[in-house]
Amino acid sequence: MPDSIAILDFGSQYAQLIARRVREAHVYCEIFAWDTPADKVLALKPKGFILSGGPRSVYENGAPYIQKFILDSGLPILGICYGMQALTFALGGQVNPASEREYGLATITSLTPNPLTANIVFPAWMSHGDRITQLPAGFIPLAKSDNSPLAAMGDLQRKYFGVQFHPEVRHTPDGAEILRRFVVEICGAQPDWTPASIIEASVTRIRTQVGNERVLAAVSGGVDSSVAAALVQEAIGDQLVAVFVDNGLMRQGEAEQVVAAFRKTLGAELVAVEAAGEFLSALRGITDPEQKRKIVGEKFIRIFEAQARKLGQPRFLVQGTIYPDVVESSAPERDKVERIKTHHNVGGLPQDMSFELVEPLRYLFKDEVREVGEALGLPPELVWRQPFPGPGLTVRCLGEVTAERLARLRAADAILIEELSAAGLLGKPEALSDSSTVGQQITSQAFVVLLPVRSVGVMGDQRTYQEAAAIRAVVTDDFMTADWARLPHGLLARVANRIVNEVPGINRVVYDITSKPPATIEWE
Repeated sequence: MPDSIAILDFGSQYAQLIARRVREAHVYCEIFAWDTPADKVLALKPKGFILSGGPRSVYENGAPYIQKFILDSGLPILGICYGMQALTFALGGQVNPASEREYGLATITSLTPNPLTANIVFPAWMSHGDRITQLPAGFIPLAKSDNSPLAAMGDLQRKYFGVQFHPEVRHTPDGAEILRRFVVEICGAQPDWTPASIIEASVTRIRTQVGNERVLAAVSGGVDSSVAAALVQEAIGDQLVAVFVDNGLMRQGEAEQVVAAFRKTLGAELVAVEAAGEFLSALRGITDPEQKRKIVGEKFIRIFEAQARKLGQPRFLVQGTIYPDVVESSAPERDKVERIKTHHNVGGLPQDMSFELVEPLRYLFKDEVREVGEALGLPPELVWRQPFPGPGLTVRCLGEVTAERLARLRAADAILIEELSAAGLLGKPEALSDSSTVGQQITSQAFVVLLPVRSVGVMGDQRTYQEAAAIRAVVTDDFMTADWARLPHGLLARVANRIVNEVPGINRVVYDITSKPPATIEWE
């Protein structure tokens, strides 16, 4: 087992970002709810603990607290925001409401040389309404901001540290380095969490789980399902049978591309199932997005079960579930996090399905999945393909999903992708940095959403009353947070003009300029 860090989550929506920054330092970590039993946390054999932020005040009745076994472990501790205050409170210090809350960017000034914050002055992201008014015994101030006399603290002998700011967010430019110093230099964790080690550990787990049995892999041609299938094939070879379901909910020409690319790339046995009619029939009249996701999830499973019976009833099913799916669906082990939406391959699965799931990517972030895919030798056009939701176009075709509306959406989406590709704004960011794209943003994900909203227009001197389409394009490196892409105005005008002129039934195009949060990337 690689060296690891245990992250205790006190209810922060940023806990997964802390994990990602630790992984960027090539150190393995896992997130646990703050009240997880000691035996489960200590089974990880962590080299140290990171305490996340949280929405509560430590002095409230029933507020989350640091369990005794963490302090008794003798291991280094880093508290972030609420975690810093919880550490202070547990060790006899004082926390009170601040007279002035501190939200947004602040300038942090180091007060004394220390192993955590090397820079003398640096910007950081603050988000807190309480402050520490008395340090626990053994602690000294390490840094301050205008509104926080104790922006960082430390007990250098016990290796206990706290920061009032959020080093995990990109708004704190030096934050990743601060976290690296803690996990590698202070905790002494070896930075050996690499694509090669992930593959090695995954192969071992898969072989242990499935033994000599045959395994079905659910493939969609997307990054996640392709890398998951490649990992399983690496582990068990021809025990794997890949199943591709053409559900009629894919992008233009995608079903044919998926089948051709998968057979050429992996050379694995692939069964292609035509099921567009079944999915459309099941979705008839449904407009609620949660219902759509659950219908698609159950239909997938039922089709796989039917294929399994034809293939001798394999017991195992491979899915490309990744960590953001789990977090947003609020799976059982993350039941203290607010459910954002039900991913069809997590919360949308039927309770009575006959498969045992094999999910080799379940605790990997998207960038880690891509690194593993490259290490496995998958081609760049597959590894860097734009993400596509499991429920397909159902969650981009708002309102009722019909064959006519799907055709309309596919045509509009194909125009957007064609124009972005021609402008050099699709694909791997560092591979697209020629002079023609300087100052422009390579999109991490871009697509069209068809809205169940009609508006009045004029075409050829005649009144139209047709549907509206929204363009969604974002930039992100982890898909947990995302910013809207600042696409060139000329490109947007060209896309809108083509959609209105070339796609019957759409007479208005809008551009979504909402970041995640507060929005999600997909509209449903």
